Amino acid sequence: MNGMNTAEPIEYRIQHLRDRLAREDIAELGVRIEMHGATAHLSGCVTSADCRAEVLRIVEEELAGVAWHQDLTVNCAAPPDHSEELS
Repeated sequence: MNGMNTAEPIEYRIQHLRDRLAREDIAELGVRIEMHGATAHLSGCVTSADCRAEVLRIVEEELAGVAWHQDLTVNCAAPPDHSEELS
């Protein structure tokens, strides 16, 4: 645990999570975090499965005790493996 006080208002915890996602080695700026009622919702694209796993690990640390849902997709930047056929 990172020592974050779970009694802090959720807005502060979410802002700290945003800061941490931008600051750490993953520097993941494509993740959006919004509150829907009492549940935090993460969405967006990440660059790899490893990056997605790291984001989820950080979220678990920062939002411990808060209900959250994620809808993160991996955006593969590799070139296509076949040519596109045009008609």
